[in-house]
Amino acid sequence: MYPRVIIAALKGGSGKTILSLGLVAAWRETGLRIAPFKKGPDFIDAGWLAFAADRPCYNLDPFLMDEKQIIDSFLLRSDRSDLALIEGNRGLYDGLDLDGCFSTAELAKFLKTPVLIILDVSMATRTMAAVIKGCQVFDPDLNIGGVILNRVAGPRQEELITGAIEKYCGLPVVGAVPRLKENLFPERHMGLVPFQ
Repeated sequence: MYPRVIIAALKGGSGKTILSLGLVAAWRETGLRIAPFKKGPDFIDAGWLAFAADRPCYNLDPFLMDEKQIIDSFLLRSDRSDLALIEGNRGLYDGLDLDGCFSTAELAKFLKTPVLIILDVSMATRTMAAVIKGCQVFDPDLNIGGVILNRVAGPRQEELITGAIEKYCGLPVVGAVPRLKENLFPERHMGLVPFQ
């Protein structure tokens, strides 16, 4: 399969969309051809991702599509791209039942795709390593490839969290985004603000 990554978080409102858009735009600016995907039936985030990538974004919905349909769609729409980015939804393990049916984690496993976890680190330090360790232990078959820290208060917090995650989880912290005083991309009421 093509080079690919799933952007996930521990809950909604953690920064998946804004960071997915930023990554797609930054990679595109370097000349990479990015194939964007959105987990679930969300057409608003898919519109934003298409805008950032300057190519269509397709939905991968484990509730409405079977595994073969998802894989076929992914392969077809990743063609002629350098990298595919799949934005998850809700929390990493959130699904319809106790087994996490239709979750972002399940999608990552059957697409054999590494997961980057967007971690909202507001008002915490070393505890963030325990949270990530919990994600690793919760499903050892999931390939968590790294962490991006979001809403970082300053260099000391970033250094402490990075050191703890790397020491206790054996994962790289591949990025850190500072807490912004002003929200440049406000939470949308029910997600109903299209990119236009």
